[in-house]
Amino acid sequence: VEVARAQSVKRALLFQLDIAERKHPKEEKIDGQYNAASPLIYGKINFFYPVKLGVQQQFLLGNKGNKNGVSITANVGGGFIAGLLRPYKVEVIKNNEQAFVGYESEDSLLFLNPIGGPNFGTGWDELKFTPGGYLKSSVRFDYGKFNEMVSAIEVGVSAEYYTKKIPQMIYQKQKQFFFSAYFSLVFGRRK
Repeated sequence: VEVARAQSVKRALLFQLDIAERKHPKEEKIDGQYNAASPLIYGKINFFYPVKLGVQQQFLLGNKGNKNGVSITANVGGGFIAGLLRPYKVEVIKNNEQAFVGYESEDSLLFLNPIGGPNFGTGWDELKFTPGGYLKSSVRFDYGKFNEMVSAIEVGVSAEYYTKKIPQMIYQKQKQFFFSAYFSLVFGRRK
């Protein structure tokens, strides 16, 4: 979600809220042992949700006419990240019954012998918070007709740093710093 406030003809301030799920590159989904069991990602420890709240300065590089054309802007900014970790709880057989266990639970030995993956409701009561910050830079190409509609393509890079390492997969190096390139479609309305 993005809200922009014009400062002048060539500059605007963008306030942004971004919620995502960051997956580890080694994740590979496999089917559960039984038909009714959910698919699982073997060795996954946590779901990782970065929630970004930030501000960007937008600079107009090239304007378009009122009816058509392409407007080009450069965006630079950053902000605060709330890194939310939700335990990845797998389905196991415990005392001849089905149960969900996480990597850091008291039954963690069962974690590496799952019969199925988690369902959407598991782990939300054990959410952990890791704060961080991010910087973001991009170029936006707004091709929307007239000045009321926003239709744009944005290409950019982002760097995120967290106060501690983020455990996502077992036997994989945990990272504090994430660098990424992105491509996004932007749509909306101007007032």
